[in-house]
Amino acid sequence: MHGEYKVPGGKLVVVDLDDIEGRIQNFRLAGDFFLEPDDALPLIEQAVNGLASDSDAATIAAAIQAALPEGAVLLGFSPEAVAVAIRRSLAKATSWNDYDWQLIHSGSESPQMQLALDEVLAAEVGEGRRKPTLRIWEWNEPAVVIGSFQSVKNEVDLDNAAKYGFEVVRRISGGGAMFMDANSVVTYSIYAPAALVQGMSFADSYAFLDEWVITALKSLGIEAVYQPLNDISSAKGKIGGAAQKRLGNGAVLHHATMSYDMDGEKMVQVLRIGREKMSDKGTKSAAKRVDPLRSQTGLSRAEIIDRLIATFTALYGATPSEITPEERAAAEQLVISKFSTPEWIGRVP
Repeated sequence: MHGEYKVPGGKLVVVDLDDIEGRIQNFRLAGDFFLEPDDALPLIEQAVNGLASDSDAATIAAAIQAALPEGAVLLGFSPEAVAVAIRRSLAKATSWNDYDWQLIHSGSESPQMQLALDEVLAAEVGEGRRKPTLRIWEWNEPAVVIGSFQSVKNEVDLDNAAKYGFEVVRRISGGGAMFMDANSVVTYSIYAPAALVQGMSFADSYAFLDEWVITALKSLGIEAVYQPLNDISSAKGKIGGAAQKRLGNGAVLHHATMSYDMDGEKMVQVLRIGREKMSDKGTKSAAKRVDPLRSQTGLSRAEIIDRLIATFTALYGATPSEITPEERAAAEQLVISKFSTPEWIGRVP
């Protein structure tokens, strides 16, 4: 069995092993990490060999940590990263390059249609009718997108939302509200088989699925980092946030929104965001613009999207694709039956 895990912001961990009568045997560890002293490597391998194949990641990491000599230095990886790679191996997880990725970057859609497309395209990947896909969103009308479990009244000032023309819609993934003014954010969705994140915790999978974005932002001169659970950030504050939904048919929907240039004053009037949360997210003053991508790069929104696409394609490959007529028809039906209905939008009043 073979498993790989690219540590977000770190190095690649590669493991090979056999599962013999419920025990890990013939374990070998490799990768582009740094480890001192040299003789720590066989100690790690000895610690893993003989462990039960159904050991969870915490148990495996603890065994590795206990085997390390005093003063051992692990750079670019950790016992926890090795444990994730082992669990991925045992679960027969896949990697990015095992797939023929598709790229969709089409014209503007309504907020409800964007959310319906997320559900439809993720389901299509889960059913095997669509290859794994990266989709870049475009829309030219303002909206507040609340998480699946958020309360409308608690999150949105409906009077101010109406005043500024912001429609309130609800997505199928959890997480917080997204303030999405027209052409002021960069949003993307990844539709992938669950095997891509097999063996990872939810927290690990978030950083793993957005690692390519961190790479792209760094290439633009932004010192971007991933802050658990789901924030893309920099020294100058939060850039964006991600959310996920695991579908019953074996698909993962992972989507993220990053701020290009937004009116902070308007945002805090439409969203019920307390002072503590604003400070926590790096927004010291609601009166200033929330513009991490514009101010830190000096580039247009289109140029930033081009860099994201170029980075993803260089790392994993991507073939241009389109929403099929069947997918569009299914999404349009979902808009009518679900995403535009008061029952769905107000499922948590």
